Amino acid sequence: MAVAKSGSRVHTLIDAPTYTPYVERLTPIQKFYHGESIFITGGTGFIGKLLIEKLLRGCPSISCIYVLIRTKKEKNVLQRMEEIVEDSLFSILKKEQPQFEKRIVAIEGDCSLPNLGISINDRATLIREVSIVFHVAATVKFNEKMKLAADINVRSLKDAIYLSKKMPKLKSFVHVSTAYANCLQNPIEEKFYDPPMDADKFIDLMDSIDEKLLDDITPQLLGIWPNTYVYTKSIAENVVKKHADLIPIGIFRPGIVIPTYREPICGWINNMYGLVGVTAGGAMGLIRTNHCDGSMKVSVVPGDLTTNALIVSAWDIANNRRSNEEIPIYNYVSKDNPITFEELKDMSAKYMLSVPTNEAIWYYSFRNTKYRPIHLFYTCFLHLLPAFIIDMIALCMIKQPRLLKIYNKIYKTSNILCYFTTTEWDFTNKRWNELTRKLTTEDRELFFCDMKDLVWDSYFQTYFLGIRIFILKDPILTLPEAHIKWRRLYWMHQALKLIIACVFLIITRAMFCRLL
Repeated sequence: MAVAKSGSRVHTLIDAPTYTPYVERLTPIQKFYHGESIFITGGTGFIGKLLIEKLLRGCPSISCIYVLIRTKKEKNVLQRMEEIVEDSLFSILKKEQPQFEKRIVAIEGDCSLPNLGISINDRATLIREVSIVFHVAATVKFNEKMKLAADINVRSLKDAIYLSKKMPKLKSFVHVSTAYANCLQNPIEEKFYDPPMDADKFIDLMDSIDEKLLDDITPQLLGIWPNTYVYTKSIAENVVKKHADLIPIGIFRPGIVIPTYREPICGWINNMYGLVGVTAGGAMGLIRTNHCDGSMKVSVVPGDLTTNALIVSAWDIANNRRSNEEIPIYNYVSKDNPITFEELKDMSAKYMLSVPTNEAIWYYSFRNTKYRPIHLFYTCFLHLLPAFIIDMIALCMIKQPRLLKIYNKIYKTSNILCYFTTTEWDFTNKRWNELTRKLTTEDRELFFCDMKDLVWDSYFQTYFLGIRIFILKDPILTLPEAHIKWRRLYWMHQALKLIIACVFLIITRAMFCRLL
C-alpha cells in the first residue's frame, strides 16, 4: 500500500491487486465489476457501508473503491475510514479477505460544498481511474433546512454528473433516489415527473437568497409537499433528466429501507430513522400510539436486498445504452410481496417478546391509530400524562425531568411521518421485474434482490434482534436479565391497568349514585 499527499492532507492509495480470479468462472455481474474502479458518495451511511462491503465480498476482483468522506468532529478522513472498516458489518469480509481495506481509497470531500469539495489532484485521479459511480449521498432528515438539503440532495448530484462526464472509462452511473420522490403522484411509475421547481432555477435561488430568509419562506416553497427531503429528491431527478446527456446513467428508487435480512449480518442497522425508530420506541415502552393506518400496504425493503439491487442496476444500466429520453428508472419496492403496517407491527411484536431489551422502561403496549383525534387522545393519556407525573416526581427528588422533552420529540417525529403512514401509494415496477428476469441463477443467489422470494415471517425473526443489538446497544448477553425485567414490567403493566379500571368503576358508580 502506498500513501500519497494531496494538498494539506493524506489519503490512501493502493497498489494493483495481486490476485485475479479466472474470469471465465465469474458470473455475468462479477465479470462486469472485474478490474473496475468505483466511486461512491454517501459511503459512511447505512446503504453506503452495505454497498462497500458487498462489492468487495461479492466481486473480489474489483480493483478499488474510492469513497468520498468528509472530516467530522475533529476526525480526518483516514480516521473515519478506519472506523468504517472496524465496524462489525465487515467481520465476514475480514475473514475472507484480510487485506480488503487496501482496496479502499479515502477521498476527502463534502457533498455540501461546490464540486463535492474534492481537491484538484483527487479529481484527476477519479477522472483517470473510475468507471462506475454510485451517488448514494443524501440528507435523509425530513425536516432538514432547505439550504443544506438543496446542497446535498441536488447540487452534489449535478456536480457528480459533471465530474463523471470527464471520465473516459465510465460504464455506469447510478443515482439513488427514493420511491417517494414523487409522492404527490399516485400511482408512481418508473418514469420522470415534473419537479416542484426546475433544478437549475432552484440552485440559482439557493445561491441568491439569505439563509435566514430561506428558512422563513420554506413553508411557501414547499406548498403541498410534505417535507424538504422529498421536495429536493424530486428536484434531483430533474437534474438527471436535464444534465445527464448521453452518459450511461439511471435512477434507483428504493422504498423504505429497513434492517438487513441475512447478509452479511442478520438485522444489521445503524440509524433510528422512520420505522426503525418507532419499533425501538415501542420495544422500550416509550411509544404506545402511532398515527398510522394499519390496513395500508407499506413499501419496505431490507437493506441487504436493496444493496444487491443497487449493484445489479448498475450492471443493467451499462448493458442498455440509450437515448436521452430513455434513462432507466427502477422502482425497488415490495409491490410483489406486500405487507401492511399492522402485519409489520404484529410480526415485530411476535419475535420482540422472545428477545426483550434490557433498556425497556415499561412493558410493550403499542397500537397503530388510524384516526388523528383518537391518536391525540391516546397521546395525552398514554404519553403526556404519565410523563408529567414522572417528571414531577423527578423534580421533587431534585432530579432532571426528561420524559416530557422526549415525548415532545416523539410527537414532532410522528407529525412528520404521518403523511407516509396514512397514505398508500401504488408503485409500478415493470422495468425492475424485467431486470430480475435477465439474471442468471448464480447471480440471483449471489446478489439476492428479488422481493418475491423474501419470506416476511423469516425476516422478522431477526428484525428486532438487530435493532436491540445495533441501535439500543443491548448485547444478547443481557437477555436473561431482560427476561426477568420484562416479567416484572408485565405485572406492573397489568396492575396499573387494574388500578385504572377500578378508579374508573368507582368514579362511574359515584356519578351513577349521585344521579339517583
